[in-house]
Amino acid sequence: MPGVGDEQDKLVTVDVHPGSPTYGKVIGTLSVGGRNEAHHSGLTDDRRYLWASGIDTSKIFIFDVHTDPAKPKLHATIDDFVAKSGGVVGPHTLYALPGRMLLTGLSNNQDHGGKTAMVEYTNDGKYVATHWMPVDGDLRGAEKAGQFADGYGYDVRALPRRNVLVSSSFTGWNNYMMNLGKLLADPEAMKRFGNTVVIWDLHTKKPKKVLDVPGAPLEIRCAWGARHDYCFTSTALTSKIWLIYADAEGDWQAKAVSDIGDPSKVPLPVDISISADDSLLWVDTWSDGKTRLFDVSDPHRPKQIYEKKIGEQVNMASQSWDGKRIYFTSSLLANWDKTEPAGGDLQFFKGYEFDGKELEEKFAIDFVKEKLGAPHQMRFGAKALYSRLPVRPRERLARAS
Repeated sequence: MPGVGDEQDKLVTVDVHPGSPTYGKVIGTLSVGGRNEAHHSGLTDDRRYLWASGIDTSKIFIFDVHTDPAKPKLHATIDDFVAKSGGVVGPHTLYALPGRMLLTGLSNNQDHGGKTAMVEYTNDGKYVATHWMPVDGDLRGAEKAGQFADGYGYDVRALPRRNVLVSSSFTGWNNYMMNLGKLLADPEAMKRFGNTVVIWDLHTKKPKKVLDVPGAPLEIRCAWGARHDYCFTSTALTSKIWLIYADAEGDWQAKAVSDIGDPSKVPLPVDISISADDSLLWVDTWSDGKTRLFDVSDPHRPKQIYEKKIGEQVNMASQSWDGKRIYFTSSLLANWDKTEPAGGDLQFFKGYEFDGKELEEKFAIDFVKEKLGAPHQMRFGAKALYSRLPVRPRERLARAS
């Protein structure tokens, strides 16, 4: 943030191990130089490296988080992403596949609009391929199921047993780098948001079906259960939970299954987090600073069972595997974040315990007071870095701000 600390994007390491003498404290920071609109990050499949991206400059920073998880090191920087990818701008989601990192784009270098692609790299940072989103005039073999084939991108998740990737859509560089007040007052700009979810072949990376999900579907969260062939997303502009599911014939469909708060007030749902048993879904709404908990044991009929205000704004949510600890960060985008909080609780990283009924705050770090910047997303480090078996994440959390 301008005027805060060294004014650089950075990786911040926080100790979230209950009982640790430094629990809830910042134990390390690593600045990467400049402001890149630091956004999302993702661990490689072996959990040895953390990739983090800037959606303004399209730089990608690769951190060594296995040599000393408490003190990550900058291992490499990719600064030719746009050229290598053939014009993709704004690497957003960094998603691990076996030996690969799959990066979703938000934009392109021709018109800085929303048409974009997914880009594949090896774990050691070598470019592999670019997979363009299906768009009217170039569906790339995909079935267009509804009105839209906009070519926009945002998030991606896999259901390996179905050989499926699911991607969502947001908006291009022209919009996400614009002042929010100016954006909301521009009718033409407001038309330039994604309205699609795409079903892909996981192995070939070929699009199979384009589904209508109007209103800027953001995070994709897929069910964990071995027989649960569905994912959830939330639409930022229309405040709805959507279910992406395989029907009885195995064909993929999309339908709105619940409102989030009062859609007329545009609470702006952002991150969502599904529990390990697929029964609960946390949904954060940025505008009102609330998190809401939905019972999704019947995925076709979610029911809100709890809500709590976390701060003046709230963005990302991350929970421990057992669901007993939940963490929240506040920042959305530099030009969209609120600047004059009524209560001063604006840029934070907070940890809570959840007993199944109530959230109890355990720590809160004011990122402005600590001269760190605007905290966006969280990723847990790993306890058994080399194990190929499921392991419980080590409760130490690395964050990009």
